[in-house]
Amino acid sequence: MAEAFDSISDRFRTFIEEQHMYFVASAPLAADGHVNLSPKGGRGTLQVLTPNRVAWLNLTGSGNETAAHVRENGRMTVMFCSFGPKPLILRLFGVARCIHTHDPEWSEHYAHFEAAVGARQIFVLDVTRVQSSCGYAVPRYSLDQPRDTLSKWADKRGTDGIREYWAEKNRVSLDGLDTGTVTDARD
Repeated sequence: MAEAFDSISDRFRTFIEEQHMYFVASAPLAADGHVNLSPKGGRGTLQVLTPNRVAWLNLTGSGNETAAHVRENGRMTVMFCSFGPKPLILRLFGVARCIHTHDPEWSEHYAHFEAAVGARQIFVLDVTRVQSSCGYAVPRYSLDQPRDTLSKWADKRGTDGIREYWAEKNRVSLDGLDTGTVTDARD
């Protein structure tokens, strides 16, 4: 039932833009390392830039595994799943790079997104394979409303508080890998 494609079609782009949630998977090279799978929310946090490139805005969170994994090997999968009446699962496979707030190209890529105090990184994924599958077993759900808890948390901390949080929680992965997150302008 799965079908593979070389790029993101207009139909798939429309599907992606309609989603309120998506999932990002990454893993370190070490066989005993922790595979990471994170739900991401919010329309507008992922942008289809071209048929073979997407970018997503990563907000500050409790961990920073994806940044460490991408820094080490670049492998990433992004999955979208329909919870509505028409079933569909869509995966984007590819090689990603991480753009940090201190990188020269940050402003260029950040312009694709709505400003957020907790913005930590932007991941740019060069898509090498697009795969669709049926999603027939995925239950139907409806969205009550988006959560604003994370944005309120970040706004309350402010830029300096977010950088302190990065220093404490986001510089190293569970497996001890460097995330590349700079927590101070002097770093």
